[in-house]
Amino acid sequence: MEIKNTRIEGCFTIKPRVFEDERGYFFESFNQEKFEEVIQKKIHFVQDNQSFSSRGVLRGLHFQRGDYAQAKLVRVLSGKVLDVAVDLRQKSATYGNVISILLSEANNTQIFIPRGCAHGFITLSENAIFSYKCDNYYNKDAESGLLYNDDFFNIDWEIPEDEMIISEKDKLLPTFKELTETTIFKS
Repeated sequence: MEIKNTRIEGCFTIKPRVFEDERGYFFESFNQEKFEEVIQKKIHFVQDNQSFSSRGVLRGLHFQRGDYAQAKLVRVLSGKVLDVAVDLRQKSATYGNVISILLSEANNTQIFIPRGCAHGFITLSENAIFSYKCDNYYNKDAESGLLYNDDFFNIDWEIPEDEMIISEKDKLLPTFKELTETTIFKS
């Protein structure tokens, strides 16, 4: 297993060791003991989620507030996505940093995204199946997000905006400046 730090404190990419032969391949996609050794803390995942998206579908940038914040371990089972995380932890040394990493069924890379980060992805292949583990349960009242095309971050989603498929809800998310000015974000 190859682990690399990212530009966000506590956020890692994880690349498994893949064993291939004439029959196909095998790899260990998750091992609690090895995972906790790498991130240097205990994580108890309680929910697994999966989504299917067509090319151009952008989901994000989402996060859960307060007691419902979620750490996530994300990966692609089929297809290819650009995965993006933004550090929203005001006391973090990497507050405001953004990472974008290509995840695909070919590279088998995973990303661990700590609590306090916004997360999103866009499908670059014809379609993609995206899977992620969460260390806290989803709570509708705690959901929040950050506008995908905020000029403050200038994220290159690798697909022209007129080809993106974005939910109406995601189009109405606040900018980073609006988010940091609200009292709900500070809680």
